[in-house]
Amino acid sequence: MRFFKDLVKNMPTLITAILLALAVWILAVTNTDPVERRTYNRPVEIEIVGLDPSLVVTNEIPEQISLVLSAPSSTWNSQLNASNAVRAIIDLAGVGEGRFEIPVRLQINARPVKIENFTPDIVDVRLERLASKTFTIQLEYPSAPPIGYDAGAPQLNTQTATVSGPASQVNRVVEVQAVLDISRATQNINREIPLVALDENGLRVTGVSISPETVNVQVEITQLGGYRTIAVKVVTTGQIASSYRLTLSYNPLVVTVFSTDVDLVNNLPGFVETQPVNLSGASDDLVVSVPLNLPSGVIVVGESTIRVSVTISPIEGSKTLTNLPVELVGNRPEYQYEISPELVDVILSGPLPDLDALRTGDVRVVLDLTEYLPGVYQVTPQVQIEVPGILVESILPAVIEVEITQAQS
Repeated sequence: MRFFKDLVKNMPTLITAILLALAVWILAVTNTDPVERRTYNRPVEIEIVGLDPSLVVTNEIPEQISLVLSAPSSTWNSQLNASNAVRAIIDLAGVGEGRFEIPVRLQINARPVKIENFTPDIVDVRLERLASKTFTIQLEYPSAPPIGYDAGAPQLNTQTATVSGPASQVNRVVEVQAVLDISRATQNINREIPLVALDENGLRVTGVSISPETVNVQVEITQLGGYRTIAVKVVTTGQIASSYRLTLSYNPLVVTVFSTDVDLVNNLPGFVETQPVNLSGASDDLVVSVPLNLPSGVIVVGESTIRVSVTISPIEGSKTLTNLPVELVGNRPEYQYEISPELVDVILSGPLPDLDALRTGDVRVVLDLTEYLPGVYQVTPQVQIEVPGILVESILPAVIEVEITQAQS
């Protein structure tokens, strides 16, 4: 009984002592691990949860929040350094179509932490019902094939496409379109064309997805009877001044010719020559337009002259090798190959001693036909030179006509 009387008598002193001890402990902890108020510098992205799969958010919402926290220094240096320490969540569970102000809810995986403030704390959200419609793909041709060519009926790998997105945007779509430009098509087309959704005014509708995103289009391009595309070969006469380098280029590299006599066109070689360009004693650059040397009854479709640019500059030397045979590589035994011309001229440049020692066997003109299937092609030859330091300036003609057919069994 005396013990309890003494305890009650000394209770104020005991409580005072406990409070003093607690104050000393708090002071010690505060001095060694002070609470700091900081702006949280890690990005905190706003997460959307609970969204009905049949709905879609149609407005822009903030991607991140900014926030200020208070926490002991040790918490800042440890727990709050983790990448998932803070999450910002917008819960759309049970929310239907319409416009809503949704509070942002924070989840902080650290203790002890006090949230001082954060923004935005409320987000404006507009929800719409998802919709989809299927449309027949409309293939548009803004241009016709070049003169002398005809385009066959296009073949699409799929005829329809599905447009998906917010109902208000999907309802604006009246057509799914693919645009195919054939203005320069001289060979068969096999191309992936992107699809676009258009409204009634022909304007592109954004905010929707199209499945598939592209359509494969194949179109057979054929040359009309009496027309033929052949290579141009520039003919030169004379030699430029000694110790000068010759570079020759011309445009166009190929031309389309026409005749009412189909056999006359078909019997032409795979190239047509120009009237001679006289280079005798030339030491300065020149640009000339020269006509083509065409047989009677054959005309050129379009521009009938060839613009020839000749660059002549002081150099160690240049040399023209004429009538070099064209070699085929990559040819297959199941195909037959006809080329025109079979011989070409090659203009080379390089040190004069090397050019003087150059033998015909040191230069090969090669056509790589590895990837080619039956048909008629205009192929650029490649020149292989065994002697280092010698450059190829020009090949005449610059392209070779190749006709590939199935071998007769």
